[in-house]
Amino acid sequence: MKKVSLYVCLLLNLSLFVILPYSKASQTDKLDELILSRSSQNPPKTFTWEEEDTLNTQSSSSSSSSSSFSSSSSYVSAPQEGLRQADKIVTLPGQPYGVNFDQYSGYVTVDAEAGRELFYYFVESPYNPSTKPLLLWLNGGPGCSSLGYGAFEELGPFRINSDGKTLNRNKYAWNEAANVLFLESPAGVGFSYSNTTSDYYKAGDKATAKDSYVFLINWLERFPEYKTRDFYIAGESYAGHYVPQLASTILQNNIHYKHTIINLRGISIGNAWVDEAKGSKGLYDYFWTHALNSDQTHELIEKYCDFTSENVSAICNNATDRALIEKGNIDFYNIYAPQCHDSSLKNGSTGYVTNDFDPCSDYYGIVYLNRPEIQKALHAKPTNWTHCR
Repeated sequence: MKKVSLYVCLLLNLSLFVILPYSKASQTDKLDELILSRSSQNPPKTFTWEEEDTLNTQSSSSSSSSSSFSSSSSYVSAPQEGLRQADKIVTLPGQPYGVNFDQYSGYVTVDAEAGRELFYYFVESPYNPSTKPLLLWLNGGPGCSSLGYGAFEELGPFRINSDGKTLNRNKYAWNEAANVLFLESPAGVGFSYSNTTSDYYKAGDKATAKDSYVFLINWLERFPEYKTRDFYIAGESYAGHYVPQLASTILQNNIHYKHTIINLRGISIGNAWVDEAKGSKGLYDYFWTHALNSDQTHELIEKYCDFTSENVSAICNNATDRALIEKGNIDFYNIYAPQCHDSSLKNGSTGYVTNDFDPCSDYYGIVYLNRPEIQKALHAKPTNWTHCR
Protein backbone atom coordinates (compact mmCIF):
# COMPACT_ATOMS: atom_id res chain seq x y z
CA MET A 1 0.00 0.00 0.00
CA LYS A 2 2.90 2.35 0.73
CA LYS A 3 4.13 1.98 -2.84
CA VAL A 4 0.65 2.70 -4.20
CA SER A 5 0.29 5.77 -1.97
CA LEU A 6 3.69 7.10 -2.99
CA TYR A 7 2.82 6.63 -6.66
CA VAL A 8 -0.53 8.36 -6.22
CA CYS A 9 1.03 11.35 -4.41
CA LEU A 10 3.59 11.75 -7.19
CA LEU A 11 0.97 11.47 -9.91
CA LEU A 12 -1.41 13.91 -8.23
CA ASN A 13 1.23 16.56 -7.70
CA LEU A 14 2.48 16.24 -11.26
CA SER A 15 -1.07 16.43 -12.55
CA LEU A 16 -1.59 19.80 -10.88
CA PHE A 17 0.81 21.29 -13.39
CA VAL A 18 -1.25 19.79 -16.22
CA ILE A 19 -4.72 20.89 -15.17
CA LEU A 20 -4.46 24.03 -13.13
CA PRO A 21 -3.60 26.40 -15.96
CA TYR A 22 -6.95 25.50 -17.52
CA SER A 23 -9.12 26.93 -14.72
CA LYS A 24 -11.73 29.21 -16.13
CA ALA A 25 -12.56 32.89 -15.88
CA SER A 26 -15.53 32.65 -13.51
CA GLN A 27 -13.35 31.16 -10.80
CA THR A 28 -10.78 33.86 -11.53
CA ASP A 29 -13.49 36.51 -11.31
CA LYS A 30 -14.48 35.29 -7.85
CA LEU A 31 -10.89 35.62 -6.67
CA ASP A 32 -10.78 39.11 -8.24
CA GLU A 33 -13.89 40.01 -6.23
CA LEU A 34 -12.29 38.78 -3.03
CA ILE A 35 -9.11 40.78 -3.62
CA LEU A 36 -11.03 43.93 -4.52
CA SER A 37 -13.30 43.60 -1.48
CA ARG A 38 -10.26 43.74 0.80
CA SER A 39 -9.24 47.11 -0.58
CA SER A 40 -12.74 48.61 -0.69
CA GLN A 41 -13.87 51.53 1.48
CA ASN A 42 -15.73 49.10 3.74
CA PRO A 43 -13.78 45.84 3.65
CA PRO A 44 -15.50 42.77 5.13
CA LYS A 45 -14.60 41.92 8.71
CA THR A 46 -12.62 38.73 9.07
CA PHE A 47 -12.06 36.69 12.21
CA THR A 48 -9.72 33.90 13.22
CA TRP A 49 -11.39 30.64 14.20
CA GLU A 50 -10.62 31.39 17.84
CA GLU A 51 -12.34 34.78 17.53
CA GLU A 52 -15.35 33.12 15.90
CA ASP A 53 -15.57 30.64 18.78
CA THR A 54 -15.49 33.49 21.28
CA LEU A 55 -18.24 35.38 19.42
CA ASN A 56 -20.38 32.24 19.16
CA THR A 57 -19.92 31.53 22.85
CA GLN A 58 -20.92 35.07 23.79
CA SER A 59 -23.98 35.06 21.54
CA SER A 60 -25.26 31.64 22.57
CA SER A 61 -26.57 30.42 25.89
CA SER A 62 -26.47 26.81 24.71
CA SER A 63 -23.34 24.92 25.67
CA SER A 64 -23.76 22.51 22.78
CA SER A 65 -23.56 25.25 20.14
CA SER A 66 -20.41 26.71 21.63
CA SER A 67 -18.57 23.42 21.94
CA SER A 68 -15.85 22.66 19.44
CA PHE A 69 -16.76 18.96 19.32
CA SER A 70 -19.90 16.88 19.31
CA SER A 71 -20.05 13.16 19.83
CA SER A 72 -18.79 11.25 16.81
CA SER A 73 -22.16 9.61 16.18
CA SER A 74 -23.98 12.97 16.29
CA TYR A 75 -22.35 13.94 13.00
CA VAL A 76 -24.36 11.23 11.22
CA SER A 77 -27.47 13.06 10.06
CA ALA A 78 -29.60 10.08 9.05
CA PRO A 79 -29.34 6.34 8.31
CA GLN A 80 -27.41 5.82 5.08
CA GLU A 81 -28.51 2.26 4.26
CA GLY A 82 -29.75 1.91 0.70
CA LEU A 83 -28.72 5.41 -0.34
CA ARG A 84 -25.56 4.25 -2.09
CA GLN A 85 -27.51 2.12 -4.55
CA ALA A 86 -30.00 4.94 -5.08
CA ASP A 87 -27.09 7.26 -5.92
CA LYS A 88 -25.56 4.97 -8.53
CA ILE A 89 -25.56 6.50 -12.01
CA VAL A 90 -26.79 4.03 -14.59
CA THR A 91 -25.36 6.11 -17.41
CA LEU A 92 -24.76 9.80 -18.07
CA PRO A 93 -26.56 10.97 -21.20
CA GLY A 94 -24.01 11.42 -23.96
CA GLN A 95 -21.24 9.43 -22.30
CA PRO A 96 -18.96 7.55 -24.70
CA TYR A 97 -19.10 3.80 -25.21
CA GLY A 98 -16.98 1.57 -23.00
CA VAL A 99 -17.14 3.34 -19.61
CA ASN A 100 -15.49 0.85 -17.28
CA PHE A 101 -15.95 2.39 -13.84
CA ASP A 102 -18.82 3.05 -11.43
CA GLN A 103 -20.22 6.55 -10.91
CA TYR A 104 -22.41 7.89 -8.10
CA SER A 105 -23.98 11.24 -7.32
CA GLY A 106 -26.55 12.68 -4.98
CA TYR A 107 -27.07 14.61 -1.77
CA VAL A 108 -25.78 14.20 1.75
CA THR A 109 -27.60 15.98 4.58
CA VAL A 110 -25.23 18.05 6.74
CA ASP A 111 -27.91 19.85 8.78
CA ALA A 112 -31.35 18.27 8.88
CA GLU A 113 -32.93 21.12 10.87
CA ALA A 114 -31.80 23.77 8.37
CA GLY A 115 -32.42 21.48 5.40
CA ARG A 116 -28.83 21.88 4.22
CA GLU A 117 -27.74 19.35 1.59
CA LEU A 118 -24.38 19.07 -0.16
CA PHE A 119 -24.13 17.53 -3.63
CA TYR A 120 -21.38 15.12 -4.63
CA TYR A 121 -20.17 13.26 -7.71
CA PHE A 122 -18.01 10.18 -7.16
CA VAL A 123 -16.07 8.16 -9.71
CA GLU A 124 -14.27 4.97 -8.83
CA SER A 125 -11.09 3.91 -10.54
CA PRO A 126 -11.48 1.56 -13.49
CA TYR A 127 -8.44 -0.38 -12.27
CA ASN A 128 -8.70 -2.27 -8.96
CA PRO A 129 -10.66 0.41 -7.10
CA SER A 130 -10.52 -1.62 -3.87
CA THR A 131 -6.75 -1.02 -3.73
CA LYS A 132 -6.82 2.66 -4.66
CA PRO A 133 -6.97 5.57 -2.19
CA LEU A 134 -9.88 7.99 -1.88
CA LEU A 135 -9.31 11.59 -2.95
CA LEU A 136 -11.60 14.57 -2.33
CA TRP A 137 -11.34 17.43 -4.82
CA LEU A 138 -12.41 20.98 -3.92
CA ASN A 139 -12.51 23.97 -6.25
CA GLY A 140 -12.11 27.50 -4.99
CA GLY A 141 -13.52 30.86 -5.94
CA PRO A 142 -14.69 31.10 -3.19
CA GLY A 143 -18.07 29.75 -4.19
CA CYS A 144 -17.28 27.79 -7.37
CA SER A 145 -18.32 24.30 -8.36
CA SER A 146 -16.09 21.25 -8.11
CA LEU A 147 -18.51 19.50 -10.44
CA GLY A 148 -18.46 22.06 -13.25
CA TYR A 149 -14.74 22.82 -13.06
CA GLY A 150 -13.01 19.90 -11.37
CA ALA A 151 -15.11 17.03 -12.69
CA PHE A 152 -15.97 18.20 -16.20
CA GLU A 153 -13.17 20.59 -17.18
CA GLU A 154 -10.09 19.51 -15.25
CA LEU A 155 -9.44 16.12 -13.63
CA GLY A 156 -12.68 14.18 -13.98
CA PRO A 157 -13.17 11.23 -16.33
CA PHE A 158 -15.15 13.20 -18.93
CA ARG A 159 -14.97 16.46 -20.87
CA ILE A 160 -18.11 18.03 -22.32
CA ASN A 161 -18.12 18.32 -26.08
CA SER A 162 -18.92 21.53 -27.92
CA ASP A 163 -22.43 20.31 -28.77
CA GLY A 164 -23.37 20.58 -25.07
CA LYS A 165 -24.89 17.09 -25.26
CA THR A 166 -22.11 14.52 -25.42
CA LEU A 167 -18.99 13.64 -23.46
CA ASN A 168 -15.53 12.37 -24.30
CA ARG A 169 -12.99 10.62 -22.09
CA ASN A 170 -10.34 12.75 -20.40
CA LYS A 171 -6.96 11.08 -20.84
CA TYR A 172 -5.63 12.98 -17.81
CA ALA A 173 -8.40 11.76 -15.47
CA TRP A 174 -7.27 11.32 -11.88
CA ASN A 175 -9.47 8.29 -11.35
CA GLU A 176 -6.83 6.38 -13.28
CA ALA A 177 -4.89 6.47 -9.99
CA ALA A 178 -7.50 7.07 -7.27
CA ASN A 179 -11.19 6.96 -6.45
CA VAL A 180 -12.18 10.62 -6.78
CA LEU A 181 -14.93 12.45 -4.91
CA PHE A 182 -16.07 15.91 -6.07
CA LEU A 183 -17.99 18.05 -3.56
CA GLU A 184 -20.00 21.20 -4.31
CA SER A 185 -19.52 23.29 -1.20
CA PRO A 186 -20.69 25.38 0.61
CA ALA A 187 -24.48 25.21 0.29
CA GLY A 188 -25.61 27.43 -2.56
CA VAL A 189 -22.83 26.31 -4.89
CA GLY A 190 -23.97 24.28 -7.89
CA PHE A 191 -26.61 21.74 -6.91
CA SER A 192 -25.94 22.07 -3.16
CA TYR A 193 -28.67 23.95 -1.32
CA SER A 194 -30.27 24.88 1.98
CA ASN A 195 -33.91 25.38 2.91
CA THR A 196 -32.71 28.14 5.26
CA THR A 197 -31.92 31.17 3.11
CA SER A 198 -29.68 32.78 5.72
CA ASP A 199 -27.23 29.88 5.30
CA TYR A 200 -26.19 31.40 1.98
CA TYR A 201 -25.07 34.65 3.60
CA LYS A 202 -23.29 33.41 6.72
CA ALA A 203 -21.20 30.60 5.26
CA GLY A 204 -17.59 31.32 6.20
CA ASP A 205 -14.47 29.19 6.13
CA LYS A 206 -15.12 27.54 9.48
CA ALA A 207 -18.74 26.67 8.69
CA THR A 208 -17.62 25.32 5.31
CA ALA A 209 -14.99 23.10 6.97
CA LYS A 210 -17.51 21.78 9.47
CA ASP A 211 -20.13 21.04 6.80
CA SER A 212 -17.51 19.30 4.65
CA TYR A 213 -16.49 17.20 7.67
CA VAL A 214 -20.11 16.26 8.43
CA PHE A 215 -20.53 15.43 4.75
CA LEU A 216 -17.53 13.07 4.85
CA ILE A 217 -18.70 11.30 8.02
CA ASN A 218 -22.10 10.64 6.48
CA TRP A 219 -20.69 9.79 3.06
CA LEU A 220 -18.40 7.19 4.63
CA GLU A 221 -21.43 5.61 6.28
CA ARG A 222 -22.93 5.37 2.80
CA PHE A 223 -19.68 3.95 1.38
CA PRO A 224 -18.29 2.07 4.42
CA GLU A 225 -15.54 0.25 2.53
CA TYR A 226 -13.72 3.60 2.29
CA LYS A 227 -13.67 4.23 6.07
CA THR A 228 -10.16 2.85 6.50
CA ARG A 229 -8.89 3.74 3.03
CA ASP A 230 -6.00 6.17 2.65
CA PHE A 231 -7.62 9.57 2.17
CA TYR A 232 -6.26 12.67 0.43
CA ILE A 233 -7.67 16.17 -0.10
CA ALA A 234 -6.70 18.28 -3.12
CA GLY A 235 -7.86 21.56 -4.60
CA GLU A 236 -6.97 24.85 -6.22
CA SER A 237 -7.41 28.61 -5.83
CA TYR A 238 -9.43 29.47 -2.69
CA ALA A 239 -9.26 25.80 -1.78
CA GLY A 240 -5.93 26.99 -0.37
CA HIS A 241 -8.24 27.80 2.56
CA TYR A 242 -10.73 24.95 2.22
CA VAL A 243 -8.21 22.09 1.98
CA PRO A 244 -5.96 22.78 5.00
CA GLN A 245 -8.94 23.89 7.12
CA LEU A 246 -10.79 20.65 6.41
CA ALA A 247 -7.59 18.70 7.04
CA SER A 248 -7.20 20.47 10.39
CA THR A 249 -10.80 19.65 11.32
CA ILE A 250 -10.24 15.98 10.49
CA LEU A 251 -7.02 15.76 12.51
CA GLN A 252 -8.51 17.61 15.51
CA ASN A 253 -11.44 15.19 15.61
CA ASN A 254 -9.15 12.18 15.25
CA ILE A 255 -7.15 13.43 18.25
CA HIS A 256 -10.23 14.35 20.26
CA TYR A 257 -11.85 10.93 19.88
CA LYS A 258 -8.51 9.11 20.27
CA HIS A 259 -8.96 7.05 17.12
CA THR A 260 -8.76 7.57 13.39
CA ILE A 261 -12.21 8.55 12.14
CA ILE A 262 -10.90 9.59 8.71
CA ASN A 263 -7.56 8.16 7.58
CA LEU A 264 -6.10 11.40 6.21
CA ARG A 265 -2.71 10.79 4.59
CA GLY A 266 -1.95 14.09 2.85
CA ILE A 267 -3.12 17.21 1.05
CA SER A 268 -2.20 18.83 -2.27
CA ILE A 269 -3.10 22.34 -3.44
CA GLY A 270 -2.15 24.21 -6.58
CA ASN A 271 -2.33 27.94 -7.39
CA ALA A 272 -3.45 28.19 -3.81
CA TRP A 273 -4.77 31.33 -2.15
CA VAL A 274 -3.48 30.62 1.35
CA ASP A 275 -2.00 33.73 2.93
CA GLU A 276 -3.59 37.03 1.93
CA ALA A 277 -0.49 39.22 2.36
CA LYS A 278 1.82 36.90 0.42
CA GLY A 279 -0.86 36.08 -2.12
CA SER A 280 -1.60 39.72 -2.89
CA LYS A 281 2.07 40.69 -3.12
CA GLY A 282 2.82 37.68 -5.31
CA LEU A 283 -0.15 38.36 -7.58
CA TYR A 284 0.91 41.92 -8.42
CA ASP A 285 4.55 40.87 -8.80
CA TYR A 286 3.39 38.21 -11.24
CA PHE A 287 1.39 40.72 -13.28
CA TRP A 288 4.38 43.04 -13.57
CA THR A 289 6.99 40.37 -14.34
CA HIS A 290 4.74 39.05 -17.12
CA ALA A 291 4.25 42.50 -18.71
CA LEU A 292 0.60 42.72 -17.66
CA ASN A 293 1.16 45.86 -15.58
CA SER A 294 2.95 49.10 -16.32
CA ASP A 295 6.14 50.08 -14.51
CA GLN A 296 4.35 53.10 -13.07
CA THR A 297 1.59 50.98 -11.50
CA HIS A 298 4.10 48.51 -10.10
CA GLU A 299 6.19 51.29 -8.59
CA LEU A 300 3.13 52.71 -6.82
CA ILE A 301 2.27 49.27 -5.41
CA GLU A 302 5.85 48.72 -4.24
CA LYS A 303 6.01 52.14 -2.59
CA TYR A 304 2.57 52.51 -1.02
CA CYS A 305 1.16 49.00 -0.42
CA ASP A 306 1.81 47.12 2.81
CA PHE A 307 -0.27 43.98 2.41
CA THR A 308 0.40 42.92 6.00
CA SER A 309 -1.43 45.98 7.33
CA GLU A 310 -5.18 46.36 7.67
CA ASN A 311 -4.82 50.09 7.06
CA VAL A 312 -4.55 50.41 3.29
CA SER A 313 -3.96 53.85 1.79
CA ALA A 314 -6.09 55.36 -0.95
CA ILE A 315 -3.01 55.48 -3.22
CA CYS A 316 -2.50 51.74 -2.75
CA ASN A 317 -6.17 51.03 -3.43
CA ASN A 318 -6.07 53.02 -6.66
CA ALA A 319 -2.86 51.31 -7.76
CA THR A 320 -4.13 47.78 -7.15
CA ASP A 321 -7.44 48.59 -8.85
CA ARG A 322 -5.47 49.88 -11.84
CA ALA A 323 -3.35 46.73 -11.85
CA LEU A 324 -6.41 44.51 -12.18
CA ILE A 325 -7.76 46.69 -14.98
CA GLU A 326 -4.43 46.78 -16.82
CA LYS A 327 -4.15 42.99 -16.95
CA GLY A 328 -7.21 42.98 -19.18
CA ASN A 329 -9.89 40.36 -19.66
CA ILE A 330 -7.64 37.31 -19.50
CA ASP A 331 -7.51 34.16 -17.43
CA PHE A 332 -4.56 34.82 -15.16
CA TYR A 333 -4.37 31.12 -14.34
CA ASN A 334 -3.34 30.71 -17.98
CA ILE A 335 -2.30 34.08 -19.41
CA TYR A 336 -1.25 32.67 -22.79
CA ALA A 337 -4.53 30.85 -23.42
CA PRO A 338 -6.80 31.97 -26.25
CA GLN A 339 -10.10 33.65 -25.42
CA CYS A 340 -13.50 32.20 -26.22
CA HIS A 341 -14.75 34.21 -29.19
CA ASP A 342 -17.64 31.95 -30.19
CA SER A 343 -19.59 30.43 -27.32
CA SER A 344 -22.31 28.96 -29.53
CA LEU A 345 -22.79 25.22 -29.54
CA LYS A 346 -21.31 23.31 -32.45
CA ASN A 347 -22.81 20.44 -34.41
CA GLY A 348 -19.58 18.50 -34.17
CA SER A 349 -18.58 16.63 -31.04
CA THR A 350 -15.53 18.74 -30.21
CA GLY A 351 -14.41 22.33 -30.62
CA TYR A 352 -10.95 22.15 -29.10
CA VAL A 353 -8.31 24.73 -29.89
CA THR A 354 -5.86 21.96 -28.98
CA ASN A 355 -6.55 18.37 -28.07
CA ASP A 356 -6.58 19.26 -24.36
CA PHE A 357 -8.09 22.72 -24.03
CA ASP A 358 -11.11 24.62 -25.24
CA PRO A 359 -11.56 28.18 -23.89
CA CYS A 360 -15.33 27.90 -24.40
CA SER A 361 -15.73 24.87 -22.12
CA ASP A 362 -17.61 26.90 -19.50
CA TYR A 363 -20.46 27.47 -21.94
CA TYR A 364 -20.74 23.79 -22.87
CA GLY A 365 -20.84 22.92 -19.17
CA ILE A 366 -23.65 25.37 -18.41
CA VAL A 367 -25.76 23.89 -21.21
CA TYR A 368 -25.00 20.27 -20.35
CA LEU A 369 -25.56 20.52 -16.58
CA ASN A 370 -28.83 22.42 -17.05
CA ARG A 371 -30.36 19.78 -19.30
CA PRO A 372 -33.28 18.12 -17.43
CA GLU A 373 -32.15 14.64 -18.46
CA ILE A 374 -28.66 15.30 -17.10
CA GLN A 375 -29.94 16.59 -13.77
CA LYS A 376 -32.22 13.55 -13.52
CA ALA A 377 -29.34 11.16 -14.24
CA LEU A 378 -27.24 12.92 -11.57
CA HIS A 379 -30.11 12.63 -9.04
CA ALA A 380 -30.02 16.41 -8.67
CA LYS A 381 -32.94 18.66 -7.80
CA PRO A 382 -34.12 20.75 -10.79
CA THR A 383 -31.74 23.69 -10.54
CA ASN A 384 -30.63 26.69 -12.54
CA TRP A 385 -27.03 25.46 -12.30
CA THR A 386 -24.08 27.87 -12.58
CA HIS A 387 -20.33 27.47 -12.13
CA CYS A 388 -20.11 30.00 -9.29
CA ARG A 389 -22.71 31.42 -6.98
